[in-house]
Amino acid sequence: MLILVLLVITALGFDFTNGFHDTGNAMATSIATGALKPKVAVGLSAILNLVGAFLSVEVAATITKDVLNIQQTSGEDKGDIIAGLTPITALLIIFAGLIGGILWNLFTWLFGLPSSSSHALFGGLIGSGIAAIGLSGINWHGVFSKIIVPALLAPVIACLVAACGTWMVFAITKKIAESRKEAGFRYGQIATASLVSLAHGTGDAQKTMGVIAMALIVTGHLDASTISHGLPFWIVFSCAAAIAIGTYLGGWRIIRTLGKGLVEITSPQGMAAEASSAAIILTSSAAGMALSTTQVATGSILGSGVGKKGAQVRWAVAGRMAIAWVTTLPAAGAVGAACFYLAHLLGDLSGAIAIFAVLVAASAYMYWRAQQNKIDSKNVNADWDESTDSIIPPADDASQAKPTAVA
Repeated sequence: MLILVLLVITALGFDFTNGFHDTGNAMATSIATGALKPKVAVGLSAILNLVGAFLSVEVAATITKDVLNIQQTSGEDKGDIIAGLTPITALLIIFAGLIGGILWNLFTWLFGLPSSSSHALFGGLIGSGIAAIGLSGINWHGVFSKIIVPALLAPVIACLVAACGTWMVFAITKKIAESRKEAGFRYGQIATASLVSLAHGTGDAQKTMGVIAMALIVTGHLDASTISHGLPFWIVFSCAAAIAIGTYLGGWRIIRTLGKGLVEITSPQGMAAEASSAAIILTSSAAGMALSTTQVATGSILGSGVGKKGAQVRWAVAGRMAIAWVTTLPAAGAVGAACFYLAHLLGDLSGAIAIFAVLVAASAYMYWRAQQNKIDSKNVNADWDESTDSIIPPADDASQAKPTAVA
């Protein structure tokens, strides 16, 4: 029971990091263009993430059955753990996978890299599953169809959709004065950014719900056959609250990369990017695909740069992000596997406490490192340093005035 409690706490911790890691997906462009003040933007995003988490359970159901092969999938024993696997071992697999996901989230946040929280979680679970059971411990069909294929297609589709949308927006409004165009589209940005936040809550909060549900299923506290009809209220509410709190705190380092580092974005581009992201994320959530909102949002922002004639796209920054995307699954998997081996070596309860202590210590260290070059709502919109392409604002730009915001 203590291992299960630690696991639930860790799962909510992952949900919290998911919130601040992905705030920029919805609000980075609105903050960069001045459509919303930074604190207003993250507050609005937090509320809508909270609401979105209550709208569906399709993605949660996907997580319980399409990543790890630790449950029977048919027959009278459906939902029971597979033969030869104890409930405690199953819990340690999930526990170690969560730690792999959290530490990769924090590592990429430290460097302002908008990598996928979803893929960090999946990578951690896959790594710990292989360490515990071997290759047969992974549902490779589910991983390929629900994770790998969407990961390859989503950013490309988002980029193309946003590029077309941006081109159409500028073509339709080419006779309108630039100042009027900017002011009008800022209101549109508020609506589309809100929709992305709602979509993010609908997709990402459910991933943690699915992990908690999986832990309860393997310990006999939840019936697997009931997942498609809904989850216990406490799971939904706690996950919704955790992702909302994380969102409100604002992942300013990643917001800065998406808002200032990729493209010098204007309000028409921002609205086109956010509308594209929302449409793709909501469609995938309805289909039960655990899509990466980060990859969708990044692809859309790149598309908004490609679609505007003469816009500058910083491909070096995009290249660093692509490297982070490619390494997310194996890196988080390696951490998940290492944590499982450590927990297994030390014994059930002692091992669980030990890897939890590793998580706390590593998280505290990365938070301390981030405070040495702090980025927050005051300097998130400072000019991008072209000479270093770093998220750290130049010292003389840290207090630079930001664009006038609508709210």
